[in-house]
Amino acid sequence: MSASYTRYASLADKTVFITGGGSGIGASIVEAFVANGSRVAFVDILEDPSRALVERLSADGNAPLFLKYDLTDIEALRRAVAEATEKLGPIGVLVNNAANDQRQPIDEVTPESWDRTQALNLKHQFFAAQAVRPGMRKLGGGSIINFSSLAWMKGVPKLTAYATAKAAVVGLTQNLARELGDENIRVNAVAPGAVMTERQRRLWVSEADMESFRAAQCLHVSLTGDAIAPAVLFLASDDARMITKQCLVVDGGMH
Repeated sequence: MSASYTRYASLADKTVFITGGGSGIGASIVEAFVANGSRVAFVDILEDPSRALVERLSADGNAPLFLKYDLTDIEALRRAVAEATEKLGPIGVLVNNAANDQRQPIDEVTPESWDRTQALNLKHQFFAAQAVRPGMRKLGGGSIINFSSLAWMKGVPKLTAYATAKAAVVGLTQNLARELGDENIRVNAVAPGAVMTERQRRLWVSEADMESFRAAQCLHVSLTGDAIAPAVLFLASDDARMITKQCLVVDGGMH
């Protein structure tokens, strides 16, 4: 394990379903739940990093289940939830982490690219929640954690379609919390700030950018995935049993 995570007794042996868990923030979340003794299934389209993560975490004897599915295919997403439930038991925690923050100038946005962005960042979150609801109802409750972003709060050039989806995630979260509360299903969101994943550094972020981000934060330390995962653990645990309909910003004080 590359990070040390708080252990919550309520997460031991609980089935957790994580989208986009093969790399970046998602991999840190997978690792955190594995460290808590949860039964973890994660979905990703990228096979090589996902299998490498499984192999690395298997050393501790609690290997996560990797499911290769495309989340923009809702029927495939439903099959993934069914497979995870069949192999690990009813899902008690859903983490809707999968996203794609592809940059695109406004003049280059097409109806097709707009719809693709919403499918990658918003649509699957609703349908994953819909798919896990029967299992959570059977368990007597559950926790759904959706991923928003600081992008829609600050406004970021070339991310208008993405930011729109991430703003909608907060609305989705609040409405699902109201609709599912009678079933003791809690729904919250996490909004990360400028997280320095390997993908961000490879595609978008220079060393100068990283320094600028650190300077803009109250805490002048680069934000990484293992700083986001503890927030997810807490919201998933029984320690947060009366927390729902909230959006927790984890950004080092940038906003």
